[in-house]
Amino acid sequence: MTSTDDSDEPRDDEYVTTFDPEDDRPSEVIVTAVAAIRGAEPAALSPLYDAVDPAALNALFEHAQRVAASGCHRVWFTYEGLDVGIRTDGEIRIRDATGAS
Repeated sequence: MTSTDDSDEPRDDEYVTTFDPEDDRPSEVIVTAVAAIRGAEPAALSPLYDAVDPAALNALFEHAQRVAASGCHRVWFTYEGLDVGIRTDGEIRIRDATGAS
C-alpha cells in the first residue's frame, strides 16, 4: 500500500524537487526525476502507465491550473519501487516504497 503521509515537512529519506506546473507535464517530470534517482535513462524505466494513467495525471494538473483557487492537490503512487508524491503546486517527493511508514 502506498504511503499517504501528507506532511509538508520532507522526511530524511525523501528526494524533493520542483517543476513548473504551468509549463511542464507532470508525467514527463516524474519519469525524469525517477530516472535521475535510479541512475538510468528515462527510456530504460518501465512505462509510467503501469503505475498511473499519464493522461489523467496531466489532465488533473491542467485542471488545477485553470481553477487555481481550488487549493493544492497531491497524488501518491508507486513507480519503479519508489513512492512518488506530486503536488499541483509543482512539488515532487520521492522515497523508497519499502521504507514508507
